[in-house]
Amino acid sequence: MAISKLSGKTCLVTGASRGLGLSIARALVAAGTRVFMTAKDLKRLSVEAEALSMPSMAADLADMAEVEQLATSVMEHFGCVDILVNSAGIFPVASAVDTTPDEFEHCMAINVRAPFQLARSFIPTMVKNNWGRILNIGSSSAYSGFKSTSAYCASKHALLGLTRALHDELKTENVRVQCISPGSIKTDMGKQVVGQDFNTFLDADEIAQVVLDTLAMDGAMIMDEVRLNRMLVR
Repeated sequence: MAISKLSGKTCLVTGASRGLGLSIARALVAAGTRVFMTAKDLKRLSVEAEALSMPSMAADLADMAEVEQLATSVMEHFGCVDILVNSAGIFPVASAVDTTPDEFEHCMAINVRAPFQLARSFIPTMVKNNWGRILNIGSSSAYSGFKSTSAYCASKHALLGLTRALHDELKTENVRVQCISPGSIKTDMGKQVVGQDFNTFLDADEIAQVVLDTLAMDGAMIMDEVRLNRMLVR
């Protein structure tokens, strides 16, 4: 793909202090994109942002006021956001009975509401500029259901639905809304998956390259939903 098309574009990456979000931020910076990094862990975020010489701001995506302040800060810094990568997410593991309504709401707030809130903050400028990318990191759980992860599966199904709706709403404005749904990844979150061989999990840097290819596509074809599965599941 013509990754060079991303050079000079402005981008916000959530969950950028570790795991897949950090891999995506690194790949985008290497492609010449100006990346604003955000995560909840201020200390770790500061270290990673300094290493990439990119701006950053810590934010709790479960807090609507902090999400609004984040969007405002990014717009003040860049003037516009060309690319939004919603990578932040939480993975609560508990049976439905043991999951409280507050825990369910917290998962939905981070995994679904924050991506919606950020998207609606940046869509007007994307439409005005007739160019934009909103890429949501889904999950294999967006297409299936697994025990002890009802809140997580529900949130990823919702994120996929949000992606599909925004894609249909914005496709005539040259704003592409896409979802990449990987299986389990070799990250700290991936370590929460029990009963499976961690060695068979996906590599975050490889997924980041797929993200770059997806974002760089600018012709008549779109990869609106991408599923990345493990070769072996054990």
